[in-house]
Amino acid sequence: MSQPASIFDRVRGKRTAGIEILLIKLRSYLAQAQVDEVYQAYKFGAQAHEGQRRVSGEPYISHPVAVAAILADLHMDHHTIEAALLHDVIEDTPTLKEELITRFGQEVAQLVDGVSKLTQIKFQNREQAQAENFRKMVLAMVDDIRVILVKLADRLHNMRTLGAMPPPKRRRIASETLEIYAPIAHRLGMNAMRLELEDLGFEALHPLRYKVLIKHLKRSRGHQKEMVKKINESLSGALQREQVDGSVAGREKHLYSIYRKMRSKSLSLNEVLDVYGFRIIVDKTDACYRVLGIVHNLYKPVPGKFKDYIAIPKTNGYQSLHTVLIGPQGVPLEVQIRTADMDKVAGSGIAAHWLYKSGDEGSTPTLRAREWLKDMVEMQQSAGSSQEFLDNVRVDLFPDEVYVFTPQGDIHRLPRGATTVDFAYAVHTDVGNACVAAKVNRRLVPLRTLLENGQTVEIITAPNGRPNPAWLNFVVTAKARANVRHFLKNLRREDAVELGRRMLEGALTSLSVKLSRIPEAQLQAILREFKMQVPDDLFESIGLGQHLAPLVARRLLPSHAAESQPVKPGAPLAIRGTEGLVVSFARCCHPIPGDGIVGVLTSGKGIVIHRDDCGNLNEYRNQPDKWIEVQWEKRINRDFPVEIRADVANQRGVLATVAAAIAETGSNIEHVNQQERDELTSVITFVFGVKDRQHLARILRRLRSLPQVMRIQRIRA
Repeated sequence: MSQPASIFDRVRGKRTAGIEILLIKLRSYLAQAQVDEVYQAYKFGAQAHEGQRRVSGEPYISHPVAVAAILADLHMDHHTIEAALLHDVIEDTPTLKEELITRFGQEVAQLVDGVSKLTQIKFQNREQAQAENFRKMVLAMVDDIRVILVKLADRLHNMRTLGAMPPPKRRRIASETLEIYAPIAHRLGMNAMRLELEDLGFEALHPLRYKVLIKHLKRSRGHQKEMVKKINESLSGALQREQVDGSVAGREKHLYSIYRKMRSKSLSLNEVLDVYGFRIIVDKTDACYRVLGIVHNLYKPVPGKFKDYIAIPKTNGYQSLHTVLIGPQGVPLEVQIRTADMDKVAGSGIAAHWLYKSGDEGSTPTLRAREWLKDMVEMQQSAGSSQEFLDNVRVDLFPDEVYVFTPQGDIHRLPRGATTVDFAYAVHTDVGNACVAAKVNRRLVPLRTLLENGQTVEIITAPNGRPNPAWLNFVVTAKARANVRHFLKNLRREDAVELGRRMLEGALTSLSVKLSRIPEAQLQAILREFKMQVPDDLFESIGLGQHLAPLVARRLLPSHAAESQPVKPGAPLAIRGTEGLVVSFARCCHPIPGDGIVGVLTSGKGIVIHRDDCGNLNEYRNQPDKWIEVQWEKRINRDFPVEIRADVANQRGVLATVAAAIAETGSNIEHVNQQERDELTSVITFVFGVKDRQHLARILRRLRSLPQVMRIQRIRA
């Protein structure tokens, strides 16, 4: 085995201070043979990048060395360090992946390939390129999660040296860092890296705001020095009196988190800076709870501001106790209490329990990361494009969380604002797809109900249950959104095919012909003419209004037969209310069973059902080919929205009285709006569900019996 000095002899005198520092770091935790392998990778990379320089003028090899040094600080394994030194050779030099396999092995070559950018592929725009690069990165992470660690270190060094870039490029890279890379670092629990990425991104994107905040922060630290010292001594003294071995330190405020808190909570700078932060580190978990009692006895806790992330860790594996106290002179104190191991995880996340180093695949951050990547792969498979995938991931990159339970006591972590449908998809995709109702704490609630910490949620499914397009208006998790969209894409085709077949059969019946009697050769000729592959493509286009059924029917007949064939009045198309996305009901007039109705064929949307007295039908009077004769199916078992307007006495409680009367008739209110007309009267507009005109008539009779109701009518366009 070679001696360390021999390595330094080979590199000394060649402006290689960076590699010397890297090798010193590596010697602290790697075997010498592994350090030598890293040095061979450095020599290969330096030769490959010979003559290349960064925008700043430095030799290009300085960048891979700096990236490797960042990873060495995290004590990453030697293969990851080698990949960091080589991460740009495939992209920026003639080096091929096969050469890396031969020189450094399959593992290192795969890591380098996973990090490489897709410069060979031409995209329509920068957003598409960013989305496709991110998709590839996620897929590479699934094979080896070290890919993202190299990518994050690469981005961190680029951000540290961003000043050499022209302003437009600085802003673009900074924006991408704040939107994608910093949240990923947070999602993997790598808090120290996340905070530096955020502050660097904030400085590049908003330089003036950054300067103002840093100036005020420095001034604030000067003013707070005595108070921080006093509180520190008070907390340390309390620990000593109770014979608890622990350290107390003030927490540094980070500029971007200050800026974000000011914007999200509409706080002034002084309101944010007047909060004092402290962290208490102890040796054991049970000591954390002892310290919590000590600080609550020392200073009064603020009700509702205690969070136990030890019993229920965050999604990225973060563990700590958080509490807010009222300190001396009424100043608010934010105190975090954790063990030294928890503190290490809070800073380095997945790298703190690196499985390739310790074999600890059961560590919390590693398990959390693999669960997240599994969800990412499922979203990627469901997404229609790389851009849609990236949009979904943006939604899911570590928002604030709520913790809810299954009836069996299992914990699910969801973003704040999540609904029962988000919970259903978190349990399993099949549960989400079949969800029809939900219970929260044993009470039935609407599916759009927002979940809160500590609730028990039960999902009710049905064999014929399926996602509703309206869910996209309120689900917040990327998994739920991606799965609903994926299901609806397939569902829309199925519905359109079935509807188009029915419409074509009706059109052919009016010509005294059955679809089953159409010669195969004639059908294939039409498909070739329309550039379609199978009959279902033709049915779908008819169902979506892209081709008119009567015209297609005549084209399917031989020319002489079509000209001589008398047209008989066909049976109206029966509307069941279950046709899915290709039959919709006009919101201008809200048709319900019992109303006279007309169908209007709209290209790309299918059939829109209007009441036959709807004023909006006038715009179609000169387009008779778009009118479809329709009628209600005899037995329909579903609710349809209807809109009514009530003129009521302007008195306290009138809205509740009218709403209660509607609920008594078995109807669910979907929307309500109240406006004061004058001192004596108000106008209330309701949208609620009814079975048919008879059901509506019962509701109107009940409302007219109320003394507060002066006039009531159904609204139509």
